[in-house]
Amino acid sequence: MIRFFAAPIAAVALLSAMAGGAFAEEFDSRDIMGGGPNFFRSGANPIPRTTVMYNGNYAPGTIVVNTSERRLYLVLQNGQALRYGIGVGRDGFRWGGVHRITAKKEWPDWTPPSQMLARRPDLPRHMKGGVENPLGARAMYLGSTLYRIHGSNEPETIGQAVSSGCFRMTNDDVSDLYGRVSVGTTVVVLNN
Repeated sequence: MIRFFAAPIAAVALLSAMAGGAFAEEFDSRDIMGGGPNFFRSGANPIPRTTVMYNGNYAPGTIVVNTSERRLYLVLQNGQALRYGIGVGRDGFRWGGVHRITAKKEWPDWTPPSQMLARRPDLPRHMKGGVENPLGARAMYLGSTLYRIHGSNEPETIGQAVSSGCFRMTNDDVSDLYGRVSVGTTVVVLNN
């Protein structure tokens, strides 16, 4: 009986020693099953969220998307903003304008629009919300457009121009923004 438990205990001890203690600090078994503190991250954020000074003439609560910077700003009081890294539309798919958030959804389903299906007939016609869904953990729908601010299961695309016009964020960042804004929030998209 002792030999039965000796090998797994030795393996855990070896892994802990190899990780130099970091394994115990970073690992949470809930992450494997879902629901742990790293559940929304789905990978490291290449562009950390930060509070910055912001010199814009927008009311607090306004979202400003700067496609050339590949950053999204949530305007705060006292000349500050929360700055998030985003993925933007690739060449030919970037756009600008002023819209409002008309809907918010957690773990949204995804139905590719007909324009996207014409370009990519290999895509599924519908995909239920979840970890594998390209809209990620949260989505905020922009007016009557086909576009959204949404999470992503591909955090490596943050800071890149790869989408079909939507604005991608890490699941952690989109969940943070989602909790700070409401339906009716003004979204200004600058495409310089």
